[in-house]
Amino acid sequence: MKAIRVASVRHTHPDVAARQCRLRVGPEAPAMLLVFCGGKHDPVAMLAALRAEFGPVPIHGGSAAGVIGREGCGYGGFELGVLAIMDPGLVPRAVLTEALRRDEVAAGAELGAAVGAIASPDAAVMLLFDSVASRAPPLLHFASSIVEGFHDGFGNTPLQLFGGGLLTDMNLTGGWVFAGDRVLKHAAVALVFPPGVAVETVIMHGCRPISSFMEITRIQGAEVFELDGEPALTVIERMLGLPPGGVRGQELSLTVTLGQKLGDPYAPYQEGDYVNRLILRATPEAGSVTLFEPDFALGAQVQIMSRDNSLMLDSVRRGVAAMNAGLVGTDPLFALYIDCAGRASARSGAAIEEAELVTQGFAPEVPLLGFYSGVEVAQVGGGIGRSLDWTGVLAVLRRR
Repeated sequence: MKAIRVASVRHTHPDVAARQCRLRVGPEAPAMLLVFCGGKHDPVAMLAALRAEFGPVPIHGGSAAGVIGREGCGYGGFELGVLAIMDPGLVPRAVLTEALRRDEVAAGAELGAAVGAIASPDAAVMLLFDSVASRAPPLLHFASSIVEGFHDGFGNTPLQLFGGGLLTDMNLTGGWVFAGDRVLKHAAVALVFPPGVAVETVIMHGCRPISSFMEITRIQGAEVFELDGEPALTVIERMLGLPPGGVRGQELSLTVTLGQKLGDPYAPYQEGDYVNRLILRATPEAGSVTLFEPDFALGAQVQIMSRDNSLMLDSVRRGVAAMNAGLVGTDPLFALYIDCAGRASARSGAAIEEAELVTQGFAPEVPLLGFYSGVEVAQVGGGIGRSLDWTGVLAVLRRR
């Protein structure tokens, strides 16, 4: 019996979608389900449908802006992806917090401390969380704050942290979490895999530095006002050859990010060494740019990073090839592709779906499931887990 089975389908009715997944998984009883569900489905109805088909097994996961499977990729809102863990010896222990609404750093610390109490050294831990704090006004649960708190609570023990933020759609209008037998808002779940399971990740974004290192000399939250003592927007416009004051609104979002390189700043370029932050908007009156996350600090050394679709696609091809090569001589269990929703062709304008390069190029013998996320989490530069933007994280769970 295969230890892991996957299915991905698309149907408007939860009962039919769950039944189709059940037929593809097979009649044997799974020990746990990892589920990602399009945001147009009613989560309570979907949870009931899955439990009707699969029985009273724990179900973890949540909403997704889209689902990625061998059968195809979709983000219309009615997708359902199921990963069934058939071997009880591979089932992770689940730890939960419902405190994101109150304080994201504190909630992360609560979760990290609980994980630290049960995790083996260098444990593989999958972190999944509701990305949307409020629809009106539009507010996010900052992933960087959750991850920062998690590490504070967990401590300095080695850890293999990966995961992502859950959305209902690409407009960031909602999110929710499957937590065993419940559907929750403002929650995060950590799945702590047994000691015999490890995870390998490859980070794929394709953003490349087009500037030297610059110091953030004025910042407030996520709004960067100055780089090297000059208005941040002026510096970026000059680097891109744009006329001063010519950038309005969100025009920078599809062309550049701000990147922070971790580790040796003089080491050769490796995209897995960078944390990139999307630029949400420019404010010419203040000369500032606002980032997707508020974790860059005063004094941080950053670079302007070029972002385009050809770099993104080349990055995926290289990353998949590297992961395939790294699997030789190992015992992989399954792969999870956590893909920024902005990288889908409907958002990025890419001629092809970059996720299809993963499903078509990654080792066909390894069960694969993926979802479109709000934020991605992975180990950066060989260090601790960090939240990422505009990134695809290919994570392969394997036996140690």
